[in-house]
Amino acid sequence: MLNRFALLFLPVLLASLFAQEAPTAPLPTPPANPTLYPHIPVQRKTPQTARTEPAPTISVNVKLVSVFASVADGDGRPYASLQKEDFRIFEDGIEQKLAIFERESELPLSIAMALDTSMSTRKDLPLEIASARRFAHTILRPIDAISLYQFSTYVSEAMPYSNDVRRLDVALNHLRTGAATALYDAIFLSARSLQQRQGRKVIVLITDGGDTASKTDYKEALRAAQISESIIYSIIMVPIEADAGRDTGGEHALIQLSRDTGGKFFYATSTSQLDDAFRQIGDELRTQYLLAYYPTSRVGAEFRRISVELGADAKQRAQHELYVRHRAGYYNSKIE
Repeated sequence: MLNRFALLFLPVLLASLFAQEAPTAPLPTPPANPTLYPHIPVQRKTPQTARTEPAPTISVNVKLVSVFASVADGDGRPYASLQKEDFRIFEDGIEQKLAIFERESELPLSIAMALDTSMSTRKDLPLEIASARRFAHTILRPIDAISLYQFSTYVSEAMPYSNDVRRLDVALNHLRTGAATALYDAIFLSARSLQQRQGRKVIVLITDGGDTASKTDYKEALRAAQISESIIYSIIMVPIEADAGRDTGGEHALIQLSRDTGGKFFYATSTSQLDDAFRQIGDELRTQYLLAYYPTSRVGAEFRRISVELGADAKQRAQHELYVRHRAGYYNSKIE
């Protein structure tokens, strides 16, 4: 009877043993949309088990705005004894914090010299060439470079940027004259050539002020100069001051171009006045102040206006009335 009882319960015992050794089948993977399969439970992470992702890093590029300021007394003599604390700089009326201040900047100097070779200046061209040559020999250092443009009916580059004064001498001796005057085209092309250069950028114009052939207008020329951050120095040739043929409108345009870019204008009727104008330009370039800041606001008009003021203490120490010149502002765009 015992044997019959063992035989009766042996299948049940074996089934129980196999059930304990068999692996447990995993649950099916929950689908992306659990509402399609409501019978499958969806596992959700609790806040304690959720993985913490690092916060994204946001970097913002803020443009450093550089302003070269020239300070002179009432007689036009450069004044080079000011300190950082003597300057206050504003953008669109909001004061900015100076990040960089330097005196007599050692930054490389790039000069685009443009000579008017039209018929109206043909008689004075030899004088202009002689003075321009003396200026280049005096101002250029190994880190500097000068290019030469000639403009009449068309504008052409007589020499690319170089600090080889002998090469400049050769280019000056091979200038060609033409009938008309493409002054604004010369400014535009000079500014475009300076845009990618580093350091201080200067355009020196020698002309009688008239424009008769440019495809570029005054506003485009000014915009190009401001975008390239170029300083314009205009030497206006007036052979006969009372000449009825003088283009006073063109002269006034050159004066405004110089003022808006932080430069200066000169009238010249002789070799000595030409040399004096170049000497003053050289003196000013050696005594400029570099003021640079990061704008406190990244939004606003495309053209940002800049103003620079001198403190009362600076004028008191100088014992003279001081005047500061600088560019009127800057654009956040490039020359197309």
